Amino acid sequence: MEKLELEIVALSHSVTQSHNYAVVLGEMKGQRRLPIVIGGFEAQAIAVAMERMTPNRPLTHDLFKNTLDTFDVELKEVVINNLLDGIFYAQLVCVRDGEEFVIDSRTSDAIAMAVRFKSPLYTFDFVMDQAGVVLDEDETKSKKAFSTKSSKPDSYDQYSTKALSKMLEDVLAIEDYEKAAKIRDEIKKREEKE
Repeated sequence: MEKLELEIVALSHSVTQSHNYAVVLGEMKGQRRLPIVIGGFEAQAIAVAMERMTPNRPLTHDLFKNTLDTFDVELKEVVINNLLDGIFYAQLVCVRDGEEFVIDSRTSDAIAMAVRFKSPLYTFDFVMDQAGVVLDEDETKSKKAFSTKSSKPDSYDQYSTKALSKMLEDVLAIEDYEKAAKIRDEIKKREEKE
């Protein structure tokens, strides 16, 4: 079995299942993509870590990371190690005092932890052979199928930067991290133009 390194290509609403999201993983050395349907909470946990946002209170994955850090446990890597009946399985490969141990995990939780620890993410070739897809050239260029941004028109352009900053504080206070990421992106876009 060959182990393939993956990266997060996109996080978006699931086209096939309403009220769910899809995290799309791509081969580091290849063209195949591995779309995995996940729940809203898990998508939020991944997005918060990817966007380096600091919630007012730690999310569950932050709590788990803090616990592992407290006990000097390093997350060496995350491996999506199986696919059975359409369900992906994953493992956290951890190291403490030179001893390696493996913890079973839901794939979405494992990805959220990998982002927080900046750990590499892998799968095996047989998993990619079963569930991997290759995007058409047109899809790859447009990236519409797996955009991390909302497909809705930008609705924040009518607000001032000061109003957006206040809005960002408000949505962070109610822990709406998806909306916060969009507002933060609009603020960053404006700062880059200045």
